[in-house]
Amino acid sequence: MRPAVQVALLGGSFNPPHVGHLMAATYVHATQDVDEVWLMPSWQHPFGKQMEPFEHRVAMCDALCAETSGWLKTSRIEQEPGLSGRTVDTLTLLVARHPDIRWSIIIGSDILRDLPHWKDFHRIEELSRVMVLNRAGYPAPNTLGPPLAEVSSTLIRDLLARGEAPSDLVPARAIAYAREHGLYGLKRTP
Repeated sequence: MRPAVQVALLGGSFNPPHVGHLMAATYVHATQDVDEVWLMPSWQHPFGKQMEPFEHRVAMCDALCAETSGWLKTSRIEQEPGLSGRTVDTLTLLVARHPDIRWSIIIGSDILRDLPHWKDFHRIEELSRVMVLNRAGYPAPNTLGPPLAEVSSTLIRDLLARGEAPSDLVPARAIAYAREHGLYGLKRTP
């Protein structure tokens, strides 16, 4: 009998996706027992954060995935009708649809302080392996790996708002897509 496929989920707003996301996914794929990493852009943010439209964020995630050999994929599961944007609800649906997959969730150590606000985190732990990556500036016990780069979508949006190019923070294909579609206040490319 073939062992279950191991998939790690990396959820977030991906507004925009950046090299920190790619580094986190690459680290998990290279060092943990996972076959694939799925980027899972939020349809709506559970805490009300404003984001670029879902389709654009998915397309930029797809551009990020193109930087790999196929182990990194984008999931559109969050657009399913009736999902709340809460990880536990999405994971419950994924487990029901794909009982042959063993799931993991990737979170950064910066998220640990928010866990009391997550819906049914204990259920997430029952349904998946929770991997906490060491994010620079957010030391925590029992994290995986060295500190990840200090990069965030907020930082990138701030740079773009000031007219600065985040070329070393956003993969070229993702920033090209953002320019092509005039996202984040960028002037459209002809």
